[in-house]
Amino acid sequence: MATELRSVFHPEVRGYADVNRDTMRLLTTPGKGYLALLGMSIALVGLAVVAFLAQIIWGIGFAGITNPSGWGTFITTFVFWVGIGHAGTLISAILYLFRAPWRQAVYRFAEAMTVFAVITAALFPIIHIGRPWFFYWLLPLPSERHIWPNFRSPLLWDVFAVTTYLTVSTVFFYIGLIPDIAAARDSTTVPWRKKVYAALSMGWRGTDREWKNFMRAYLFLAALATPLVLSVHSVVSWDFAVSIVPGWHTTIFAPYFVGGAILSGVAMVVTIAVPVRKVFRLEAYLTDLHFDRLAKLLILTSLVVGYAYGSEYFMAWYSGELFERDVFWDRVVGQYWWAGWSMITFNAIIPQLLWIPKIRRNLNAFFLISVIVNIGMWYERFVIIVPSLAHSYEPWKFLNYHMGMTEAAILLGSFGWFFMWFLLFLRFLPGLSIAEIKEILPPPMSRQQPEHVEHDERERLVEELPTGYKEFERR
Repeated sequence: MATELRSVFHPEVRGYADVNRDTMRLLTTPGKGYLALLGMSIALVGLAVVAFLAQIIWGIGFAGITNPSGWGTFITTFVFWVGIGHAGTLISAILYLFRAPWRQAVYRFAEAMTVFAVITAALFPIIHIGRPWFFYWLLPLPSERHIWPNFRSPLLWDVFAVTTYLTVSTVFFYIGLIPDIAAARDSTTVPWRKKVYAALSMGWRGTDREWKNFMRAYLFLAALATPLVLSVHSVVSWDFAVSIVPGWHTTIFAPYFVGGAILSGVAMVVTIAVPVRKVFRLEAYLTDLHFDRLAKLLILTSLVVGYAYGSEYFMAWYSGELFERDVFWDRVVGQYWWAGWSMITFNAIIPQLLWIPKIRRNLNAFFLISVIVNIGMWYERFVIIVPSLAHSYEPWKFLNYHMGMTEAAILLGSFGWFFMWFLLFLRFLPGLSIAEIKEILPPPMSRQQPEHVEHDERERLVEELPTGYKEFERR
């Protein structure tokens, strides 16, 4: 009879060698499922490119944008992707600062999601201007017409905030990857991969001094990124809140946007993690316990967002202000009721199904709920932007907005763009954190069985120890 200790979070992982083997397996020849997903993503990007070229040829009016709804699908999608991007680093950094032991398996996905989501969001201001060759007009630089940037405008703050956030998130993501890239460098036999990994790992050798500096730098960036996320998405909300447009002029927007960003980010992590777990056979690393924790986080953020909806609607009614009330009645029983109720149902009501353990532990159901929440979060951005512009003040200016085929194609293409980069990331960079997963595994003991021992059907769980490990017994 022999006993063996394993992590509570990864009971199927027997030792350090399993982590190395399974992480490097992601970088080998892809399977049919991966190629199918990548092909689908590239096809969506191609669809968006065709639509964008059509918009350039026939003008921005071809997309359906017109007065008074100058911000339609494009800015809605921009805010949606910014929100997704803000949540990834926040989830990773906060869980790291609080030393959440279930973070190790999901944080790499969240950080990668942040970088690719912000890159996706950055496309939309350029698409929205209609004449992309004038994209430099968006930058806070003195223009050729001698019109200087208005530093009191939140649109300008937005440029600084999002750019700063993208920089910090990319550095945070890259610093965390260095030890794992070095492991990939040492294990690969492909010459070009070895050269690329050697350059990206910056000569990492894994010495005590390197680990000490690495941990300090990572902790510093986590502490820097957390308040930055809160401030950046607050600035994005001020694009709307500092105006006098009905439905936008409210003090609740900053926490409202941050709560929504975390909700959408958690949902997107689940949307990514469930198929990745299946396609790459990562059941030992993305366990039911990880999804249980994500489900509880989704419930919490859904309640926060639901409270924000209630507060916003109540204050619009309680204020007695005519235009404010009209906009909100429009969202409830007016011409945009379908968007308003979709937002409430998808974001505040359906996630409450996760209180039921049977649904929470069913990955298919959880995946479906996460997709619904993502759709609901896009509707939330739409509800904030479009009804307020379409029905702002004078009734003779009212004009309902309808999404054009061009905008729909570019919207779908943005998802293809995002998932294309994410799938390429999984193929060429370590998708699991080797070092941090090993941190929560029991250290190898001299009396422990060799790691290559096959699974024994007679083994049984003896007890769960207070150290966070599970003790298995084999006969």
